[in-house]
Amino acid sequence: MLRCIAVDDEPLALKLLADNISKVPFLQLIATCEDAFAAAAVLQEKETDLVFIDIQMPGLTGLQFIESLKVRPMVIIITAYKQFALEGFSLDVIDYLIKPVPLERFMKACNKAQEMFLLRNRSNNTSVRPDYMFVNAGYSMVKVLFSDIIYLEGLRDYIKIHLQSTPKPVVVRIGLKAMKEQLPPDSFMQIHKSFIVSVDRITSIRKNSLFIQEHEFFIGDTFKENVRKLLQGGGL
Repeated sequence: MLRCIAVDDEPLALKLLADNISKVPFLQLIATCEDAFAAAAVLQEKETDLVFIDIQMPGLTGLQFIESLKVRPMVIIITAYKQFALEGFSLDVIDYLIKPVPLERFMKACNKAQEMFLLRNRSNNTSVRPDYMFVNAGYSMVKVLFSDIIYLEGLRDYIKIHLQSTPKPVVVRIGLKAMKEQLPPDSFMQIHKSFIVSVDRITSIRKNSLFIQEHEFFIGDTFKENVRKLLQGGGL
C-alpha cells in the first residue's frame, strides 16, 4: 500500500480527489490538507509515500512546498494550470495532471507511482514492475493480470481486453495507445492499429497473419517490423 495525502485549498476539489484515491486499491489516504502548511505538519508526523497536491494555494504554492522538502516523497501535481508543467517536472514529480482529471488518467498516474515505489524498494528477488494493472471497467476498478491477457482490441474510444480466464472481455473506456503505455513492452506487441497481442501466446505466424490459438490477426504494414524483429529474436 502507498500511504498518501491530498492537498488542495478548494474543498470540492479536495473531496473529489479523496474520492478518486479511495477507488485505487493500492492507495491508503492518511490525511487531507487545505494548504501546504498543514501538509508539512502531516509529513513530519506520518510516514508518507505519495503526495497529491494543487499548485495555486494561499501562503505557499504547491511548487514552493515541493521545493522546500528536504526528504521528498513522490509527488503528483493536480492543477488547472498547464503553464507550470515544465517547472513541475524539473522537481521530479511523478506526473502532472490537468483538472478536470478523467479517472483513467488519474489511474495511469497512480500506476506510475506504484511502479516507482516498487523500483525504489525492490530487493534482489523483487520484480521492478508489478505483474498486473487496474483498469476502470464500468463503475469498478478491475485487477487484470498481464499473464491472463490474450489480446487487446481497440474499438474507437474504448478497448476490449480478452482474457484466458473468462470468455467475456473486460471493456475499458480508453484508447489503445494509452493502454499500450501501461503494458510491459517486452510482453506485448502491437501488430495492427486495432490489436495488441501477448507475445507469449503467439502460436504461429504465416505471411501477413499472426495466430493465437484459433484467433487470426492481420499484421498491419506499419507493424511488420515488430514481427520481423520477433522472428529474428532481436526483441521488440
